[in-house]
Formats: sequence, structure tokens, C-alpha cells
Amino acid sequence: MGAGMDPAEARRVYLDYNATTPPAPEVVQAVRDAMSQAWGNPSSSYPAGRKAKEHIGSARESVARMVGGRPEDIIFTSGGTEANNMVIHTACRHFHDSQATTGDSWGTPHIVTSSVEHDSVRLPLEQLVKEGLAEATFVPVSQRSGRAEVDDVLAAIRSTTCLVSIMLANNETGVIMPVMELSQRVHALNQRRVAEGLPRILVHTDAAQMIGKGRVDVQELGVDYLTIVGHKFYGPRIGALYVRGPGTTTPLHPMLFGGGQERSFRPGTENTPMIAGLGKAAELVSKNWETYEAHMRDVRDYLEAKLEASFGKQRIHHNSHFTGSKRLCNTSNFSILGPGLQGRRVLSCCKMLLASVGAACHSEKGDRPSLILLSCGIPYDVAQNALRLSVGRDTTRADVDLVVQDLMQAVAQLDQDQAL
Repeated sequence: MGAGMDPAEARRVYLDYNATTPPAPEVVQAVRDAMSQAWGNPSSSYPAGRKAKEHIGSARESVARMVGGRPEDIIFTSGGTEANNMVIHTACRHFHDSQATTGDSWGTPHIVTSSVEHDSVRLPLEQLVKEGLAEATFVPVSQRSGRAEVDDVLAAIRSTTCLVSIMLANNETGVIMPVMELSQRVHALNQRRVAEGLPRILVHTDAAQMIGKGRVDVQELGVDYLTIVGHKFYGPRIGALYVRGPGTTTPLHPMLFGGGQERSFRPGTENTPMIAGLGKAAELVSKNWETYEAHMRDVRDYLEAKLEASFGKQRIHHNSHFTGSKRLCNTSNFSILGPGLQGRRVLSCCKMLLASVGAACHSEKGDRPSLILLSCGIPYDVAQNALRLSVGRDTTRADVDLVVQDLMQAVAQLDQDQAL
């Protein structure tokens, strides 16, 4: 009933793979091996230290290969939050450094992002704005496509813009953003800006949700930075940041200062076991992502068809179906229409289904609907009933049958309560 489940939860079906994934058995083995055999300090010259350094080098190659980059472009971090903060910090520093070099006075750095980003992009920007250290524009997504449209993002650019950060795929709707086209357009714009003595606009994408579920190639995307999050693709809870030529082609400024590890971009004695695990998870993605994608799409589509067949098409509102937009292969965001069927209430009546109403990071927000769904134009009362089910590599059609049955009994119970 979903990989890595506790035997006590054997009758449970986990469908919250966008929140986190269980580490793959090969990943657990890689972590265990590194803990027992590569426990030395990677900066030391004795065998256990050299072994640790080899593990880290090998993992760096695997992570780079997974996203189509070079090993030297990968910086290991504690996770996606740190990687995203590092990019924002770098963009502001680079803006001020460029200003000092040219002797120009451009004013305050400006950053463009979308209205549906993860909190680890939105909140650092809001904090910088609050402190008067940056300005930010949160471009609304199109209510027709659910995407941050390229023309809308470009229209928000100012002379002081130093960074555009748009996620590769949204964690709640699964909608895939037009990052490749955006990078191409910003690149062309940068050539004109250089001639005008304006700051270069750096391009960042948070690829947390896309890796392991679809093709991710930094050459194709054309981005300067890409965020990698291990626990979203059956790896450990660390991450990495891809930087196109860190410190040379693309600026990168450390947020921490210390022992000089990770070429001083991210000092601190390396977490060898977790890095080894991340490398193994990356290998699995490189080798199998097309198989994973096809399987998850099949099961997700079966889920949506089964929901409509069981509840009736009129009663199911698909919150992630946008005309002309592609979405993640594993994500289904839908509402079961009717009074008293708020997502949280439905889940609390389920006996088997383990899922969420949206981003796990917001799970304490009560019955307020997701701001992401509201910004995509989903009506308030529909958004209140939203459930986000995200399938995994091991989810089966039999799991889906159990889940839909479970949802039907939960809704029947709530309908009965409503009638009393």
C-alpha cells in the first residue's frame, strides 16, 4: 500500500508523494554503506577520508548527469529552502556588486516571481521587501492556463530587475511553467540591457516537483540556477543547487562562512551519507524517469476516470485541468462538490487514504482554501473542498480502487451528517 509504509499502516494508501517520498531501498543502502565505510572527514587524507571524498565526487557526478549539467555546477545544500534562499541572496549581492563596479546608481534590486511559488521563495522576498532591501513583483498566474505566462513575467521587468524566479511545476496543481521560453526571452533581453548599462537578469527555477516525474535538462531550460530537492524523488532530506558555472559564468555568494567546503560556496563538513543517498536517488531517476513517468500518468488518469465514474462527472471538479497546459504526471487536484465536504473534513473521515488538501507546509491553516487554487481562478467554495492526491512509483490501480471506495464512504457519511 505504498512504498516504505509501516506494517501498522498496511491498510493505508499513501497518496501524498508531492509532500515527500519514502527513500528507495537502494538509497537506504547507499546511506548505510557511507555511514559504515566512509565515515571519515572528506578533507582528511587517510583512507576513510579519501573514501568519503570519493562518495561525494561520485554523487556530484550523478546529480549533475540527472539534470544535464557538469559536476562542478552542483553545490550540495541542506535542502530546497536553503538553495532558494541562496539564489535570492546572490541576486541581490550581485546587483550591488555590479553597481559598485560600473559606478552606476540603479537603486534597489527588483525580483520577479509568480503568485504560486513555494514559501521558500515567497517568504524570503517578502522579508527583503519588509526590510527595504529589495522590491518584488508577484506575477499572477493566468486563470485560463494556471501558468505564469511569459509575456506577463516580461511585462513586470524593470531597469532594476536582477532575478526572475519561476518554479518548474506547481506542487498543488501540477501545472508545468514555460521556463524554457522564459529563459530564451530573458537571455535576448539581457543582450540589450548590457548595451544600455543595466544589470543582468539571472533566471532561477525551483525544480523540486519535476525531478523524477519528467524531463529536466538545464541546457534545454537555459536557466542560471535550478533547485534540486532529494526527498521529492525518493532520496534523503538534503538538496543541491545547480549553478551554470558558479562564481565564473554565474555569480554565487555564500550565506555561510567557515571551513571552505563546497569551494567555500557552502562551508560545513559535508554530510557524506546523505550526499551518497542523493547521488543514488539521482542515478535511479536518470535510468528510469521515463518508466516512472508513464506508470504514474497511467495510475493518475485511472484515478480521475474512477472518481468521475463513481461520483458522477457533475460532482467532481478538476482543479488542475487547464486548457493548453501540461501538468505533472502524478498530480490530481480535485474537489467533490457539495456542502460540508471541505477537503479536511473528507480526509478526516477516510479510513485508508493518506493525502493532503494542498502543500504540506500549510497544513495548519484550517479550512481556508489554498491561495494557489484561488489565484488560479478556482471559486472559493470549490477550492475549500479541494483534495490533492499525488501518486508514486509503486501506486497501483488496486490502490486507487481502495481510495475511491474510501472517499465514497467518507462522503456518504458527511452527506448524512449534513442531512440531519
